[in-house]
Amino acid sequence: MDFFSSMRVSASGLDAQMKRMNVISSNIANAETAQAADGSGPYRKQEAVLAAETDRESFGEILQNQMDNNVQGVRVTEIQKDERAPRMVYNPSHPQANAEGYVAMPNVNTVEEMANMISAQRSYEANVTAMNAAKAMAAKALEIGR
Repeated sequence: MDFFSSMRVSASGLDAQMKRMNVISSNIANAETAQAADGSGPYRKQEAVLAAETDRESFGEILQNQMDNNVQGVRVTEIQKDERAPRMVYNPSHPQANAEGYVAMPNVNTVEEMANMISAQRSYEANVTAMNAAKAMAAKALEIGR
């Protein structure tokens, strides 16, 4: 694996984790939103779906040695809405309450979302560390030639 390939893999991880953190932030921000913007009921939790992708940029790289076949980055393939039922909260004074006094609230668990946010943050930090390590190795390799 060459220098640019390792940087592209780390960059794909940074991009994917940033998008994942944005989705998690949106979930936390809308944890108490009883009416979605489109009027379709309560906000639905969203999740970023990640998938591995082979790190290939040019035809020349495809023809390179067999060792590069295992180099994979990551990307967000879609943002999926959770189809679980909303949680029902008893609040008869709420404008969205049904005849029994229950309000359909988002199916967002803030504790779970915070744990996911910490996981995404740690993954982001790991990709930054890997990118800095590759950069430092390249700088040391250039010093050898002096």
